[in-house]
Amino acid sequence: MALSKAAKKSNTSKDELLGYYREMLQIRRFEEKAGQLYGMGLIGGFCHLYIGQEAVVVGLEATAKEGDQRITSYRDHGHMLACGMDPKGVMAELTGRSDGYSKGKGGSMHMFSAEKKFYGGHGIVGAQVPLGAGLAFANKYRGNDNVSFAYFGDGSANQGQVYETFNMASLWALPVIFVIENNQYAMGTAMKRSTSSPDIYTRGQAFGIPGEAVDGMDVLAVKAAGDKAVAHCRSGKGPYILEMKTYRYRGHSMSDPAKYRTREEVQKVREEKDPIDHVRDLLLQGKHATEEDLKAIDKEIKSIVNESAKFAQESPEPDLSELWTDIYA
Repeated sequence: MALSKAAKKSNTSKDELLGYYREMLQIRRFEEKAGQLYGMGLIGGFCHLYIGQEAVVVGLEATAKEGDQRITSYRDHGHMLACGMDPKGVMAELTGRSDGYSKGKGGSMHMFSAEKKFYGGHGIVGAQVPLGAGLAFANKYRGNDNVSFAYFGDGSANQGQVYETFNMASLWALPVIFVIENNQYAMGTAMKRSTSSPDIYTRGQAFGIPGEAVDGMDVLAVKAAGDKAVAHCRSGKGPYILEMKTYRYRGHSMSDPAKYRTREEVQKVREEKDPIDHVRDLLLQGKHATEEDLKAIDKEIKSIVNESAKFAQESPEPDLSELWTDIYA
């Protein structure tokens, strides 16, 4: 795998590279395990895996600071792990157990962590985008310099509420970074069949919102673009759009056989663009780590993930009285 321009220009330290590698690998291994548990019937409802897209959230979380918020769609486990949520609590929630982040009532698509400023995965397509602007409005109202990261996909990008939000965010100069995780397919429709513009970020131009397309398979390119967007928002210049050109290896959800694309297409991306292999190559070529070092990291992460699955399966199911807590009426 050839080195990217971002890698050649980057003066990323060994520790930073190892950190990115570890975080992306943890998301990958966690999602693989979640897929196994789903197949065993231990996870109910819908389950959307983040495999292939790890560089996006890891690169952007590297630009965040204490107090920044994040909100996303239902493909959300990667975002939870990247912002520091405990794999045990996440897996327990996926399996509907009382030790989960939402006491087993949110499941894969609807868990939250106020402590980590993670404001949820959202099941309604595009619903999180105005909420992300609302978080940014709160930051502006309070007079702090925090930003909110509002993640959504290429499918959501055609929802009307996204453009209503762009308009308001621009009018009020809200410190929100709109992150389009363009993995090339909505539920099953290729972007070129559903979206009239070749780049989605350009739609912000009508509202005076700057933005750019980014190689979402390269964590260093993501980090560099994220630094620029964060600086723009923190300095009071209003919103920014980052269109991450990424790719999901699995189906839209666990029930999707993904017959709308060829096996060869997926394999080609895996071989040529895999975000974890890219950082692995940087570590090995730069002599920052040996094969043995990386194997040791993988072994450690597998142990953490297996422990989270064991914890989840041993956690009790919620008591029936929980049906009446945390509700409006």
